[in-house]
Amino acid sequence: MSIAALILALVTLQRLAELVIAKRNTAALMARGAVEHAPGHYPAIVVMHGLWLIGLWLLAHDATVSWPLIAVFAILQAGRVWTIASLGARWTTRIIILPGAAPIRTGPYRYLTHPNYWIVIGEIAILPLAFGLPLYALGFTVANAILLAIRIRAENRALAVADHAA
Repeated sequence: MSIAALILALVTLQRLAELVIAKRNTAALMARGAVEHAPGHYPAIVVMHGLWLIGLWLLAHDATVSWPLIAVFAILQAGRVWTIASLGARWTTRIIILPGAAPIRTGPYRYLTHPNYWIVIGEIAILPLAFGLPLYALGFTVANAILLAIRIRAENRALAVADHAA
């Protein structure tokens, strides 16, 4: 197995584990009375992220690896773990609002709004660049930007409604 394939295997396993955690957290939140907001764009996000990873497997499984860019990607992964840990049982891949729950203001949320999205922006670009795929990075960065524009507007609306209801 090449180093690139090993990196892709680790990223794939991480993403699959995150989906399991997100599904469990979503079910628990919904059982507590949480509400999903703006689910219509979610399938597009799943497809885009799936295609990003599948395409990397097809194009970069035996690529030469840029270690400085992999180091940046590793730092982004630490930020991803910090973000997920800060949200704890409220972390999910969907826009789920638990009525009456105060917004999270710890971890990276002390410094940024939507820190996970900033991390995803970096990941979508950096990993393909680490495998020497600049056009791939550009194409998925543009697709991600379009989806995040929709997602962040929807999430901000949901959070604003939750703040007014509290």
